[in-house]
Amino acid sequence: MIRAATVNDVAEIRAMIRELAEYERAVDQARATEEQLREAMFGEHPAAFALIAEDDETGEAVGFALWFPHFSSWTGTRGMHLEDLFVRPQARGGGHGKALLASLAAICERRGYERFEWWVLAWNEPTIDFYKSLGVDFLDEWRVCRLGGEPLRELAAQVPAVRDQTPAL
Repeated sequence: MIRAATVNDVAEIRAMIRELAEYERAVDQARATEEQLREAMFGEHPAAFALIAEDDETGEAVGFALWFPHFSSWTGTRGMHLEDLFVRPQARGGGHGKALLASLAAICERRGYERFEWWVLAWNEPTIDFYKSLGVDFLDEWRVCRLGGEPLRELAAQVPAVRDQTPAL
């Protein structure tokens, strides 16, 4: 079964984020706290949303998908960015990953989102093969860019004088 996450799922979502980070060999980067996740998904202005995959027999959470809307200036429409998709090892092959993706695609269709996008690590061949079986397009001509830490602070310190300091959000 796939269902929308509730505030009661935050601890389980955080646990699965850590499990995903271990699988992706980056556990030291998974620093989000339960409080941060609770605020991000269930606060006054949610920044992200999640679906939970449950085992049909036990009701145990076996996977999750965390996503947020984005906007395309080219299409003039919103789209969906899938931040995390994870199915616990013991539940893989049971259709949970495909059910999560199908549920997300249905959200896109209902909301008029024209794009559903996410990233996958280049070394993760089993997942890449799974995505290929679904007809996913891989955008090899695009590179992911990330600016963080000290380089982000250094660039921010170079901000020119701006006439209107009103925040965008």
